[in-house]
Amino acid sequence: MEMLPGLSDSEVAQRLDRFGYNELPGQDKKNIWVIVLEVIREPMFILLIFSSLLYMVLGDYREGMMLMSFILVIIFITFYQYQKTERALEKLKNLSSPRAKVIRNQQVVRIPGREVVPGDILSLSEGDRIPADARLLEINNLMIDESMLTGESVAVQKKLNTVEDIGMVFSGTMIVQGRALAEVTETGVYTQLGKIGTSLSNLSSGETRLQIEMKKLIRSLLWIGVGISLAVFLAFYLSRGGLVKSILNALSTSIAILPEEFPVVFTVFLAIGAWRLSKIQVLTRNPSAIETLGSTTVLCSDKTGTITQNRMQIMQLFLDGQFVNEADFLLEKAKIQSLIYAAELASHASSLDPMEVAIFQTKQSLGAEVSPMLPLLREYPLSTDLLAMTQVYQVDQAIHVGYTKGAPEAIFNLCQIDGKEREKLEEALGKMASHALRVIAVAQTGILKGDLPDHQKSLTCQFLGLIGLQDPIRPEVPQAIQECMDAGIKVNMITGDYPQTASSIAKQIGLRNADQVLTGEELLQLSDEELKRCIGDYSVFARIKPEQKLRIVNALKQNQEVVAMTGDGVNDAPALKAAHIGIAMGNKGTDVAREASSLVLLDDNFASIVAAIRSGRRIFDNLQKAMSYIISIHIPIIGLTLLPAMFEFMPLLLLPLHIVFLEMIIDPICSVAFESEVEEKSIMSRPPRDVRATFFGFKLLFRSIVRGLLLLSTVLVVFWFSWKEGHTDNEIRAISFSALIIGNIFFIYSSLSNTRSFIHVFIERNAMALIVSITAIVVLLLIVYVPYLQSLFSFEFPGFAHFKLVLITSFILLATLELVKWGRGKL
Repeated sequence: MEMLPGLSDSEVAQRLDRFGYNELPGQDKKNIWVIVLEVIREPMFILLIFSSLLYMVLGDYREGMMLMSFILVIIFITFYQYQKTERALEKLKNLSSPRAKVIRNQQVVRIPGREVVPGDILSLSEGDRIPADARLLEINNLMIDESMLTGESVAVQKKLNTVEDIGMVFSGTMIVQGRALAEVTETGVYTQLGKIGTSLSNLSSGETRLQIEMKKLIRSLLWIGVGISLAVFLAFYLSRGGLVKSILNALSTSIAILPEEFPVVFTVFLAIGAWRLSKIQVLTRNPSAIETLGSTTVLCSDKTGTITQNRMQIMQLFLDGQFVNEADFLLEKAKIQSLIYAAELASHASSLDPMEVAIFQTKQSLGAEVSPMLPLLREYPLSTDLLAMTQVYQVDQAIHVGYTKGAPEAIFNLCQIDGKEREKLEEALGKMASHALRVIAVAQTGILKGDLPDHQKSLTCQFLGLIGLQDPIRPEVPQAIQECMDAGIKVNMITGDYPQTASSIAKQIGLRNADQVLTGEELLQLSDEELKRCIGDYSVFARIKPEQKLRIVNALKQNQEVVAMTGDGVNDAPALKAAHIGIAMGNKGTDVAREASSLVLLDDNFASIVAAIRSGRRIFDNLQKAMSYIISIHIPIIGLTLLPAMFEFMPLLLLPLHIVFLEMIIDPICSVAFESEVEEKSIMSRPPRDVRATFFGFKLLFRSIVRGLLLLSTVLVVFWFSWKEGHTDNEIRAISFSALIIGNIFFIYSSLSNTRSFIHVFIERNAMALIVSITAIVVLLLIVYVPYLQSLFSFEFPGFAHFKLVLITSFILLATLELVKWGRGKL
């Protein structure tokens, strides 16, 4: 190949100024101040700040600082999770800027891919990742893997600009065979890869349903809290007088009603959930997608590299009129060795072509002797008029032998096979193709002497056999798909392969309706409305283009499906972005796909998706139980702050410090206890959650309120008997507060599971629940018994005998809750 001059240094500098670098579009980095503004602009946090400032104005700095700490904790968790995720993604970013060999100042130099500019001359060889779109100038048997753009696992043969081929190579694709010179035409966002990346900016994932519901609930409770707090202030001031006490009681009421735990619990659940998913090799880019993951109804999966292993493997041979399957290769070693040896000699010795790599691996697995190092005399490459290649070796000084492989029809013609023999071979070829095998034929020339012909069509060949190759499925995929089906999740396979190949693969992995295949051409004829109506009848989509994948996802979403989409190529990125949950491959995936996704599979293992869905369902269940608990525990707190304003004989049972103590000690720890609880029984045997169902539905709210009223009744019973016994206000306050704490502990143990009794919590050793119990009891004993803490909390010690009623009523509460749970399970 003749060396071209390329660009000079001055020309490069001018083009760098004009065109810029080869960066792909990405997300803007958030600093800590941006996250702070995003957090504190919520109405709930505005009220928190206002409440804490009021405490400080009244001189109660302790309560004010405690409330402020909530905001700091949320900001820290949010920023930490963002930074952790982005750091992990940075380690994956290698594809968008590969190293490149360019010709500058008449020398071949290696530079970072981002420094390539239009006009540069690329020197391409096997194994190179192409850094930019470029026009081919010279080629030598050039084969390129374009699967990341087209979805095709088979390498594409490239030609110079002709009627059949535009003579272009594209950014991100890889040279698997041959060499070439190419002139860069487009870089960065102007490449085919970059255009797909740029198109993602027009797509928006939006907020999850739970986030929207939570905001509505918090706003409603905000205004309710403001109204009730004003009413409590007026009622207390008009009935008892005392401005400071009235303000404190009104603030206690506002804090009791204010659901500041909701965002704390939500953030903690998602942060810990993301950490747990990372343990099963699933990186969470968008933590809020975790709650959507458990509601997935349709999982759309790319085939190449996701369901399959993205490598070729020889599965079947046909020689001497008989089939030999891969399982019998070792038994038939003597019979098949000559065919494999001939295929090896017809391949490039250092090739990266998946097909030729499969031939080399089969040779090694047979334990065959090392092939003799024959000098390569001449190579006849593939051409448009003959899809076959031949390599001629020098056996002796004047004796040559050639080995040929290629498309079966081309080899049949070279071997001059016709008549009944050809019919038998074509029948064998059809059987192999029906099993989704890519079939090539192998032949050997006779002894060649003298000058070699100019074209391989002039060679006389002897047919040796057929080789059937396949991109094998991942062994864990069938089981993973079966688990999805058991969980009510439909699996769709979307691929660029031929319909027959796609159908065969679908049958192997156990997809339903594998015989019914919707092709890209058929999809093109359908309107959006027609596609929406018929899409539920198909599980296999073949010959699909990138924009058609996006149409499929949108049609499923219009049918109220919750769509998860897996993929690794640039062609998957728009669909990944549009899906409710985009799941990209970490090892073989592209940067654009990762940026478009909510989750990244670090091990590219399809089975990890099922584990993630299971984890998502567990997180959702436990989050719902935690939120239900928060609503329930606020009922007695609200009741114990409102009742003293309504009945003059009742002392103030809960002061602001008591409520802050409850929220800073009990509620956050309980959130972690709920998060660490094991999954419910048969979690993957039930259908996905109805997408139309609200998280805070009437049943959940009603049940939460009733359970909270039971706890409130328990505390009021204890208060009543203590008041009747003639205890002082501080003693009554200590006993009632103890009833609330102990009852709350029992309440937690009953609420941790909807399908198991509280005894299982001990058996399964929920460590955080045990920590909650020990911490709460120890602190309660201290504040009730230690004089300094007594004065701080406005308590007096009434004697241990007066706490018997607290334990009795708490056990009655636990028994009642367990009986209700048992009755619901039996219904």
